[in-house]
Amino acid sequence: MKSCERQKSVRACSFGMSSLVLLAVLEIGPWSFPAVAESRWEKLTPLPDQFGFAGAFAGVSGDVLIVTGGANFPAGKPWEGGDKIWHKIVFALEMPGDQWRIIGGLPHPLGYGVSVSCGRGLICIGGSDSNRHYDSVFLLRWVTGGFESESLPSLPEARANMCGALLGDMVYVAGGTKKPDATTAAETLFALDLSRKESSWRKLESVPGPGRIFAIAAAHDGSFYVFGGAALKAGPDGKPVREWLRDAYRYTSGRGWKRIADLPRVAVAAPSPAPVVNGKLLIIGGDDGAQLNTPPTEHKGFPRAVLAYDPKTDKWERLDDAPFSFVTTAAVPWRQRVVIPGGEIRPGVRSPEVWALNLK
Repeated sequence: MKSCERQKSVRACSFGMSSLVLLAVLEIGPWSFPAVAESRWEKLTPLPDQFGFAGAFAGVSGDVLIVTGGANFPAGKPWEGGDKIWHKIVFALEMPGDQWRIIGGLPHPLGYGVSVSCGRGLICIGGSDSNRHYDSVFLLRWVTGGFESESLPSLPEARANMCGALLGDMVYVAGGTKKPDATTAAETLFALDLSRKESSWRKLESVPGPGRIFAIAAAHDGSFYVFGGAALKAGPDGKPVREWLRDAYRYTSGRGWKRIADLPRVAVAAPSPAPVVNGKLLIIGGDDGAQLNTPPTEHKGFPRAVLAYDPKTDKWERLDDAPFSFVTTAAVPWRQRVVIPGGEIRPGVRSPEVWALNLK
């Protein structure tokens, strides 16, 4: 998350195209919110990587949990001169108690994009490597022991570090940056209608407020949501500087955008899309910027507080803390759980741990 991260790509594994998955909505479970946040977390089998990944694509196809891509620092932390390495290995977990398997790799290292699950498979949107951002979009389908892919219409512009979700048959992607050294973030909202065979991406009314990166998306009850994130501006040295955001918005087709209650605190890069439980949207942790100037070796980790937004009352409440603090990662509904498959735990440091909110 810090600008000290040096960047470089690496190839790993081969064959096929794979993906990231972010499924937008999960509404299940009769229990109270404090009980959910307090006692329903469980550890799944960790990813078979020593370091773990930030910005990995994660989701579900054919009831199989898939994690692929992302970046880490295998040769040393960024403040030690280590390069940021993008990856392309595809991992699959068929059942919660199983071990992860490597089932192939992306055509090239990729991370920090958006993907969603639909009935046809996993849609993987944009992303970046050490050199550039991408406009590519493809569909990933699980097949026994591996996967197959299909190209879909490209984004109108290259994008990474954006947020997105699936609402019915419509895929929404908001914000992000066009290139790695961008000093401004996009305000755009793109949409792809999956119900139309010859559909292409449409540019809709821009997200209100400043352009943003690493916002949290959600989809619920006919509306698409954007929470928080960070705006960008050029610093004295010309490099991007972040402005931390708390504003939040709801988009409804035919009605446009409406500002809703601000987040109680800043939340950047929290697991996205925000899971929806009992009609409330959950923001699980996220970087609050409070340790922005803290030396990386003294960083205490990102907040663990879980926030719940109620669209009916337009109010927030704080729930019990999660037992982890991951950012730049996905929240994936899978087998009566919401899975958080690793992520960044402090600047330059990732975790291979996989946590799940058990909704049985």
